[in-house]
Amino acid sequence: MFAQLVDLLHAGASASGGVLTVALMLLFGFGLTRITKLLKLPNVTAYIITGILIGPYFLNLVPDFVADSTAFLPNIALAFIAFSTGQFFRINALKGNGVKVLIITILESCVASVFVFVAAYYVLRMDLAFATVLAALASATAPASTMMTIRQTGAHGDFVNTLLQVVALDDVVGLIAYSIAISIALASSVSGAGFEFRNIISPVLINLVCVIIGAMLGVLLKMLLPTNRSTDNRLIISVAVLFGFCGICEMLGVSPLLGCMFMATVYINITDDDKLFKQLNNFSPPILLLFFVRSGVCFELGALMGGNSQGGTSLLTLGVIYFIVRIAGKYVGAFLGCLFTHKNKLVRNYLGLALIPQAGVAIGLAELGARTLGGETGSALRTVILASSVLYELIGPACAKLSLALSHSYDKNVVEEKKLTDQEEDKIIVNLLIERIREIQRELPEHSQAVPVEVNTGGHTQQGIINRQRR
Repeated sequence: MFAQLVDLLHAGASASGGVLTVALMLLFGFGLTRITKLLKLPNVTAYIITGILIGPYFLNLVPDFVADSTAFLPNIALAFIAFSTGQFFRINALKGNGVKVLIITILESCVASVFVFVAAYYVLRMDLAFATVLAALASATAPASTMMTIRQTGAHGDFVNTLLQVVALDDVVGLIAYSIAISIALASSVSGAGFEFRNIISPVLINLVCVIIGAMLGVLLKMLLPTNRSTDNRLIISVAVLFGFCGICEMLGVSPLLGCMFMATVYINITDDDKLFKQLNNFSPPILLLFFVRSGVCFELGALMGGNSQGGTSLLTLGVIYFIVRIAGKYVGAFLGCLFTHKNKLVRNYLGLALIPQAGVAIGLAELGARTLGGETGSALRTVILASSVLYELIGPACAKLSLALSHSYDKNVVEEKKLTDQEEDKIIVNLLIERIREIQRELPEHSQAVPVEVNTGGHTQQGIINRQRR
């Protein structure tokens, strides 16, 4: 039966085989998250492992034509990730503690990149293009597992506030670093021309044009998404704009990351509308799942374990060195950043432990880098990043929890033993009900009729207003 299923999936580039393969990717990806959830690991880990398991090295359930025909997924997935990142750049939010957080973020990102570049280029004698792009990817951090740990422990305080702000800005630095690195890599490898001015300035100008287009699309989104626009149409329009921008960037041969980030930044600052981001976050999980599973399918396990090398160094050795050196760079950079901004000792000593995970953005950038650099260099880049990302996501949550405990950001006994009185529980229930009523009121169109709503729970009476609304 299993052999017949494999034959059916691989029987030419058929529509039925492609649809069945996508369904299997979604189902296997979801199924494995049930296991990683028990182990308190992020979903990204499950998706990558799923891709490896159903890929050519094990079950071989994904035909080559499916992997080839979904080559557009990295751009689409990263467009959603970058757009989601842009919502954190509210001008008002950055005015307070923004300078200190920016200094910490730049140092922890750049020091990690410098450490990796020195190790790859000067110690291991890697190619300049490969070493530059690999160093840029080292700057990115995956905040998902860290934020999950914070929610689970109920941690709070200066350490947590600093950590959340740093991880929000971290991927932005990574995106900018990648854009610069890939320009340098292309300039150094164009027909042996080296660093000619036109080879360097051309990619920079094209990226600048994409940023300007992205910012203009942010204004256009405001015009296309008035408050009375239906929820379904808001989703259709925003997805169409993101897909269209990805197509423009693909034609120009650049990444859509910076442009999508600026699009979101402009939109959130001129509208203060975070509902669109929540809606897109609810829409994107299947796309992100397929992207990460496909990354696992394309993972060159044989190249990692087989004796393949880059610059005379085996990929396994390179992966181990990258894994260790990046952790050291993150810790040292975070320590120096906190030292320069006069953060307290607990934040300074343990912030770097919470910045270890690396997945989403780094994997997406590695896919783009692999396509841009091509050949063995691109394949080696993808292999090293994917292999190390799995390891980072395995140890990341434990390190994040350790950092929260060492910084005294939560008390385990209080988190586990604190009980609410009946009166406090009633108050929470009432507040949740009123908040839900207000959410419904905001989502429906305005109407002159109003109906009073009275909620009575545990002796406490709260009143709210629901507007009756017609389409």
